[in-house]
Amino acid sequence: MGRIMARNIAAIAILCGGVSACGLGSPPTEEPAYYKNPNIPGNTDTNPANTVWSLFNKKSSESVVLVNKYLWSASLEVLGFLPVQTVDPFTGVIVTGYGTPPGGGKAYRATVLIDDPALDARSLNLALQSRGGPVSAATSRAVEDAILSRARELRIADNKL
Repeated sequence: MGRIMARNIAAIAILCGGVSACGLGSPPTEEPAYYKNPNIPGNTDTNPANTVWSLFNKKSSESVVLVNKYLWSASLEVLGFLPVQTVDPFTGVIVTGYGTPPGGGKAYRATVLIDDPALDARSLNLALQSRGGPVSAATSRAVEDAILSRARELRIADNKL
């Protein structure tokens, strides 16, 4: 979510800058030294990684996803009985439709948010719902525990390779 918010703020800043650049007949002023263009060779006053334009200079080899891959895979496996509606690995969101677990009679749906690269319980946010409303805390905790256990199993299996 932070990455999307940063992009929205950058877009608003660009639009405001474009509108203010139209000017209303005011005389041009000299730019302060801290507005120097970081793309000009020899300019070492500013860091090019800290400019608005650095948002658009992303290289494909530098894309960093802040989602734990073990929690992501474990969530998809544990909630595999639910039909997946939306999956976004860049924001860490999985949204499912209603489905019944094997051997169960009650339909559930889930929304999962994985917002940290650490394999930690704080990285996993689960909202579980039945057709009658939110489920009990014990049911939700049991599903979270199943996801975390499976994620740890996947990590252990990955280290054995």
